[in-house]
Amino acid sequence: MKTLYSHKQPGTTMLWLVGAIVVGLLVVLGPVAAHPALLVVFGVLVAIAVVFSSLSVQITASSLLFWFGPGVLRKQVPLAEIANVEVVRNPWYWGLGWRITPRGMLYSVSGLDAVEITLRDGSRFRLGTDQPERLARALDSARERFK
Repeated sequence: MKTLYSHKQPGTTMLWLVGAIVVGLLVVLGPVAAHPALLVVFGVLVAIAVVFSSLSVQITASSLLFWFGPGVLRKQVPLAEIANVEVVRNPWYWGLGWRITPRGMLYSVSGLDAVEITLRDGSRFRLGTDQPERLARALDSARERFK
């Protein structure tokens, strides 16, 4: 399967945020931070950091694929199902990660730039990226044969 576009965006914002929370908890709680219940909290924070450490996007001849971190929360969208692609900017309060927004699902690990993808059924989702114009051009180019 030939890859037409491939990019892995590091989740810099997410990693700094989780790191700041961990350091803040360690400073505030001091020796109490070694309590078993808090170790579970730290474990969950580390898992969140691993999952949202990056967002990878690939475009093949037939599909748009994207996933977080080591390959979890993977999604594949046939290019033939994509009706429109638009470069957008998310409001800061929509946050990061995998979430529901007024414009559909948002998949993002860092920054506010994104590409909004509208499917033929009218549903939409946004892919956060540090290369919005390049991703939009690659999607438009790849889906030309399906128009």
